[in-house]
Order: sequence, then C-alpha cells, then structure tokens
Amino acid sequence: MAQLHLIKQSQGILIPATPETSDFLQSKCKLGSVLEADYKLVRNPAFHRRYFALLNLGFEYWEPTGGAISSNERRLITGYAKYLAAYGGSESALLDAAGQYLD
Repeated sequence: MAQLHLIKQSQGILIPATPETSDFLQSKCKLGSVLEADYKLVRNPAFHRRYFALLNLGFEYWEPTGGAISSNERRLITGYAKYLAAYGGSESALLDAAGQYLD
C-alpha cells in the first residue's frame, strides 16, 4: 500500500506533494479510478523544528540537582544499613559505606 502525500489547493483540489506521489498517481492510477484513503494531518514542520530547538535550549541551561537517586531510595538504603547493623556490625561503618555507595 502506497503512502501518498498531498497538498490541498484552492477549490478543494489535492495535488501531489512529493515526486513519489506524482509517479504513483501517473503510473498506477488510471483516469477515473477511485482511491480510498484514511487521511491525517501531519505536524507543521516549522513548529516541530522550533519545539525541538526549544528543548535543546532548555537542556543546555538545565543543571540537575539531587542526582539520580531519590530521597526515598536513599532512605531505603540507610534503613537497610541500620537493619544490618542491628544483627552485628558497626552502624556508623555501614552508614558510611552506604553513603559512599550512593554518591
């Protein structure tokens, strides 16, 4: 199944937007043949480029804070270190090791 790209002109006329579409319509479709299609509007390429340029600009100025580990995950690891310390071991040494592991 061919994917056709058409541009709407005045008076409701659809013309081929790409050479491939033009070739398909000239070689495969006879005069008077009926084509059935599901249409969708494509994104405006100018706005699409502007949107991604804005994303790139925001990414250049973005400075991450807090790292990749959330406070809940940090709390989970320190809680596990305290749990291990309860069964034997130095709590301060385990918490220090957990902190070094997370950083």
